[in-house]
This record gives sequence, structure tokens and C-alpha cells, in this order.
Amino acid sequence: QVHLVESGGGLVQPGGSLRLSCAASGSIPSIYLMGWYRQAPGKQRELVAIITSGGSTTYSDSMKGRFTISRDNAKYTVSLRMNSLRPEDTAVYYCKLGTSYGVDYWGQGTQVTVSS
Repeated sequence: QVHLVESGGGLVQPGGSLRLSCAASGSIPSIYLMGWYRQAPGKQRELVAIITSGGSTTYSDSMKGRFTISRDNAKYTVSLRMNSLRPEDTAVYYCKLGTSYGVDYWGQGTQVTVSS
């Protein structure tokens, strides 16, 4: 069993910054990628950013230049630095761990609210 625990969400003003972290524990399988998705009320879950075990990154277009993903393979953690936050970034942010054999694990989510 794999457990993912996110932290770092909260309330921030427009233009502000937050850093999300996710730690994996349990029977850690062969990890292919770790990353972040988000889901706003009434919308589908969408990609924010992912990073492979080799360090390759993919960002959603709307996050490029504002968000930075990083990971520590030895500690099974992934982080997301979010700058220049906008009200439309308000969502529940989920951590994902993708294995090399196609099974995905998800965290419980952390709320990010961008509002003045």
C-alpha cells in the first residue's frame, strides 16, 4: 500500500506564492513519475505539472513560468512552488505517483484558495 500526503495549501492573496509538498510512504513501487493535478469546483481534474524519475518535466500551459515542480527521489517527495497566483488557480491540488507498471496512486488533496 502506498500513501501520499500533501501539505502546504491554504489561503493566499492574488500575486502571492505557496509551496506544496507531497511525501510518499509505504511499499514504494518502481516510480515512473510524480506530479500534481488540480480540480476546481464544477470542473474536471487537470494536469498541473509532472516530473519523471529522470527529471523531465511537463507543465500545463497556464502554469508555465509561474509554477516549478521538483522532486527528491531518495526521499520519495515532490514539491510544487507556485508564484504569481491568480484567483483561477483556486482548486484542490492532488499529488500523483505513477508507477512503471501503469498503476497510479493519489493523495487526498490540499485546498489552495487565491482570494483578496
